[in-house]
Amino acid sequence: MGLIALGINHKTANVALRERVAFAPEQMAEALQDVLRDAKLAEAVILSTCNRTEMFVIDHGEGTVDAGESEQRLLAWLASYHQIPTADLSDCYYSFQDQQALRHMIQVASGLDSMVMGEPQIFGQIKSAFAVAQEAESVGGELSRIFPHVFTVAKKVRTDTAIGKNPVSVAFAAASLSRHIFSDLGKVRALLIGAGETIELVARHLSENGVKDIVVANRTLGRARELAQRFGAEAVLLSEIPEQLVRSDIVISSTASQLPILGKGAVEHALKLRKHRPILMVDIAVPRDIEEQVGELSDVYLYTVDDLTDIIDENKRNRESEALKAEELIEQGIENYLQKLRSLDVVTTLKTYRSRSELIRDAELDKALKLLAKGEDAEQVLTIMARNLTNKFMHQPSIEMKKAGASGREELIGWAHELFGLNQEDD
Repeated sequence: MGLIALGINHKTANVALRERVAFAPEQMAEALQDVLRDAKLAEAVILSTCNRTEMFVIDHGEGTVDAGESEQRLLAWLASYHQIPTADLSDCYYSFQDQQALRHMIQVASGLDSMVMGEPQIFGQIKSAFAVAQEAESVGGELSRIFPHVFTVAKKVRTDTAIGKNPVSVAFAAASLSRHIFSDLGKVRALLIGAGETIELVARHLSENGVKDIVVANRTLGRARELAQRFGAEAVLLSEIPEQLVRSDIVISSTASQLPILGKGAVEHALKLRKHRPILMVDIAVPRDIEEQVGELSDVYLYTVDDLTDIIDENKRNRESEALKAEELIEQGIENYLQKLRSLDVVTTLKTYRSRSELIRDAELDKALKLLAKGEDAEQVLTIMARNLTNKFMHQPSIEMKKAGASGREELIGWAHELFGLNQEDD
């Protein structure tokens, strides 16, 4: 194959270093051509996300060159391109060759190597990286065979296992609960209390799941507006929560307040005005933002961070179990690809053998036709042609079998019997 996968990720490098080796989208086409030229490569694809920068390349010679030398050229190029001392990368990069590289690529595309196991975004990101490389004309026959196979196996992992079906983050779990309560998320209104990182993730997950009507309530209106603009949401102050409660089907809260923001009385009043239409409330703050007594109200589904933690822990165990199934599918996928490669090798060998045989045939036929044109006896000409063809077809196999016999390579003699269909009776 001559395949090399080299990179750094969230497991091997901190975010500061990952930022330094990241590629901006507008850099990618130039970088791909640059790495082909400076690292002396035949093909290249670069994947750059917030959690990883990886290069998947085919070296000139397709495996005949020293993989360690190729690895060092690639590492040196990465450091040089980003103007980073090579020593800064030496302790945190990883590199795989051929079969191991293929395994790594499938694991990445399947989400098995992600910070959150099974997350689906990486599949689209690696597909996009391949498409960019195709447009930049930095891929050839080898990577054009490898990447579609990687995508096929990764899809099988996603569809045949539950590796990505259950949430394993608090924000994702909070957003996912809404799907169990409401059949059509496009018709619900969500009130998010707070404007920190967790609420931002919740807003993203809700938006991705079809929630269009989102309100962000925060102590400072500026921060609420800043977050709301990213999701086409409305920004309000905490003092406006009682009014917003009446119109909200989902309430998710995560602030740093030391005292509850929502009490039983306010929620009870809102429910009366809502004519007891249910509200899903998720409190992921510590200390709590929503009074415990709110959970006693009918028509309120209240979940705390402890409830979500139990869900997440169970889902993590499920994903780890599914990961074992995924690895089996990946191994099958690798073996299938290797079988394809072996088939390609057989086809190439047969084509070469046929081509050489035809050259011998054409040369002997040309000699025979010339003799016949001179009036030579036809039977004698055909006899000579047949003898010459037999001798020339037997010449190279005879030399190699004599060498095998002299060196004690009995297995080669056995292969010759099988290859030429020989048996004891013929002998």
